[in-house]
Amino acid sequence: MSGHSKFANIKHKKEKNDAAKGKIFTIIGKELAVAVKEGGADPDNNSKLRDVIAKAKANNMPNDTIERGIRRAAGDVNSVNYETITYEGYGPGGVAIIVDTLTDNRNRTASNVRSAFTKGAGNIGTTGCVSYMFDRKGQIEIDKEEYEAEDFDELMMIALEAGAEDITEEDDSYEILTDPDSLGAVREALEAENIPLASAEVTMIPQNYVTLTNEDDIYHINRTLDMLDEDDDVQNVYHNWDEG
Repeated sequence: MSGHSKFANIKHKKEKNDAAKGKIFTIIGKELAVAVKEGGADPDNNSKLRDVIAKAKANNMPNDTIERGIRRAAGDVNSVNYETITYEGYGPGGVAIIVDTLTDNRNRTASNVRSAFTKGAGNIGTTGCVSYMFDRKGQIEIDKEEYEAEDFDELMMIALEAGAEDITEEDDSYEILTDPDSLGAVREALEAENIPLASAEVTMIPQNYVTLTNEDDIYHINRTLDMLDEDDDVQNVYHNWDEG
């Protein structure tokens, strides 16, 4: 099946913005530290660390930077006190927004996230108020510029046999969805076949999308998303606004 992937475009836009600001390395650095603290510095025995390393490589983080981050986290594991906090709320026009943060100061983070919602004419809600509108999935993207499958059926069989739920062919990529717990196994199966991955991560995919036509609403949702993207405590932002 081919077509337009709204979710992929949302994620690609955010990741390109983050990369331009150098933020993606900060995000991954925190994730490396947490993964090492939770499961140790040996990726062979720490599946979460393997997934973060794969994400780092997909975002062109140099190997020596990855290794340095792991060594630093392993040598100073007691100083890693990041806390994972998720915020949910609504932007203008009823757009659902989920914000994943990793912070060492929950008061600072809560204030900044609340400000982003408020200045964007939205409001933070209670836990669970919008997450039911999303499906938590493992998502793997393969850029066709890096890998053009000679046999799509073969690619599909590799993914499905490793535990993938679905694979679709888009205009410029292949997208594979998995159960979150199967993401690592599918990623490793693809890597074993030397298939380059543009991204591999657990994410939140909207069940439905909201279209905004009012210029004030569009201005405000962009303001909220920009403020969240600029916050170093924010790891991921998911929303169901159809920007297309």
